[in-house]
Amino acid sequence: MISRKGIIGIGKNGLIEIPNVLQCCNGILNRENTVTDNNLAHHGIAISSFTALYEEHMTYVFRYINYRVGNRNEAEDLTSVVFEKALAAFHRYDRDKAAPQTWLLTIARNTVTDYFRKSSKRNSLPLESAVGIESADPSPQEETERREEYEQLRVCLATLAHREQEIISLKFGAELNNRQIASVLGLSENNVGTMLFRAVCKLRNCFKDWSNEKR
Repeated sequence: MISRKGIIGIGKNGLIEIPNVLQCCNGILNRENTVTDNNLAHHGIAISSFTALYEEHMTYVFRYINYRVGNRNEAEDLTSVVFEKALAAFHRYDRDKAAPQTWLLTIARNTVTDYFRKSSKRNSLPLESAVGIESADPSPQEETERREEYEQLRVCLATLAHREQEIISLKFGAELNNRQIASVLGLSENNVGTMLFRAVCKLRNCFKDWSNEKR
């Protein structure tokens, strides 16, 4: 499936892929009036370098966004937007100032923030692993119960502070370690560990209270 933004598609292997990198890159760059096919070298943009960057870092960018927005189709489109922005700014990117992971996730965080601001949607993400919701081959009855659990989990997630939601998304969505999260958010590794622990505890307690009330 090709995303509505026209860059990113989901392949049969489940990975997002660029169908025609050079064509997409030139289209974005021309549209943004930053650089054309004839002066790529002058601006220091190597299509092969950007393609390598995309292939290495796309998966965790998509997972982070998917955890934040809780909708795969919208996550695909937002991931496309992130890499459009990254490509348009690639000639200004300095690896000495920020690691690729930090740079891309900063763009992703800002993109998600803009998305919620414009759509007025509540920040929510599927984080069943944090509260112990099972997910393997449910029966019809179990599927109904699971949908209820997901809805309640979103309610619990809405009680978390914005920074806590970001940390959980980076941990469980992008699958970053605490040191990497600290680099992205500009926090100390100890602070990340403390905030992550507290956020997960809040989710578990909220979900546990709801489960007890149902009995």
